[in-house]
Amino acid sequence: MTPLLFGLFFALMLLGVPIAFAIGASSLYALYQANVPLMVVTQQMFQGMNSFALVAIPMFILAGDLMAQGKVSERLVGFADSLVGFMRGGLSIVSVMAGMFFAAISGSGAATTAAVGSSLVPELKRKGYDPASAASLIAASGTIGVVIPPSVPMIIYAVIAQQSVSKLFLNGFLPGLAMGLGLMAIAIVQAYKRQYPKGTPLSPKTIWRTFKSASWGLMTPVIILGGIFTGIFTPSEAAVVAVNYALLVSLFVYRDLNLAQVYRLLLRSAMTTAVIMLVIAMSAVLSWTLSSWQVPGAIAQSVLSLSTNPLVVMLLVVAVILLTGVFIETASALIILTPVLLPLVLQLGIDPIHFGLIIVVGLSIGMITPPVAINLYVASSVTQLPLERITRAIIPYLLGLIGVLLLVVYVPILMGWSGN
Repeated sequence: MTPLLFGLFFALMLLGVPIAFAIGASSLYALYQANVPLMVVTQQMFQGMNSFALVAIPMFILAGDLMAQGKVSERLVGFADSLVGFMRGGLSIVSVMAGMFFAAISGSGAATTAAVGSSLVPELKRKGYDPASAASLIAASGTIGVVIPPSVPMIIYAVIAQQSVSKLFLNGFLPGLAMGLGLMAIAIVQAYKRQYPKGTPLSPKTIWRTFKSASWGLMTPVIILGGIFTGIFTPSEAAVVAVNYALLVSLFVYRDLNLAQVYRLLLRSAMTTAVIMLVIAMSAVLSWTLSSWQVPGAIAQSVLSLSTNPLVVMLLVVAVILLTGVFIETASALIILTPVLLPLVLQLGIDPIHFGLIIVVGLSIGMITPPVAINLYVASSVTQLPLERITRAIIPYLLGLIGVLLLVVYVPILMGWSGN
């Protein structure tokens, strides 16, 4: 029945059926053909969503939307520019730094790309930067949005793998920082190669002024993550705190949102959450089906029959993650791959938290690999550039991020992985 399940799933995907319905329909038909009582489907759908940790997802999505819609991103860009804008190609580095700042607020790659792109693209064009390269860098920086905590994919992985959200958040900082530093290094090389201009002179007065302006936004990750790591509140409670703080800042401090805009953001966040939760529910049925048929164990044994060398097997795992990210969006790919690959990596002695970092970083790269490359679509929309031009320009940054992924896999100590 397994070939029937996967064959129908990929056929539906090729026909353009939404991922949640492709997963649900293929699982339902396979179970029907196997004479399994279909009551299992509804039971597993509810079981898949019956997790307190999932409460954090709609809250972090809403908090990110509130911050992105307001002027927080502009203030973060201004602060980043005051720090590194004086360098040759400084605006390229500002793009990455602003992406890292906003990643610690939004937890979303697309939101990070949209917020930073909207603030920086006009200035990049005015200063003579190559538009396609600038757009691709902003899209690549957006991948950091799902790696630096708070991270929606990390929450999803934690629920599926039954791991600690706090531990994933704690270990997610350095991989995100490494991604940012890698992108900065490539951007600096390109800046000197293309003779991009230097920016405004370094000024402590400007740094202090922009820091004060951006301080309310910069405090968001401090409050959220500080509260989690000190035990003041759980990740789910932290998400609610983030929403309240975002509302406070947007409505009463910066005053860049009104109640009508907040209402529209509530609707948009609700729709985004509904899509994610439907995928989670349908994928719970798929996971139960695969587990009951012992498919993950069979896959693990098949891979281990090729090689028992952990280095080789992990390279195959990375290839599967990257290839899946090309065709399936991050949350869906994470839900599909985790129950399949986790038993394999556990047999290799890989800690599940470490694997969580690997799969989240690997699938984040899928955000800039067509055809399912949401960050490229957002960057194309913001810059009004054809997707083909941005896709060609993304290659150096794509290779750099794959290099960082290999470091996360093979040199975890450099990523700060403590194993506890």
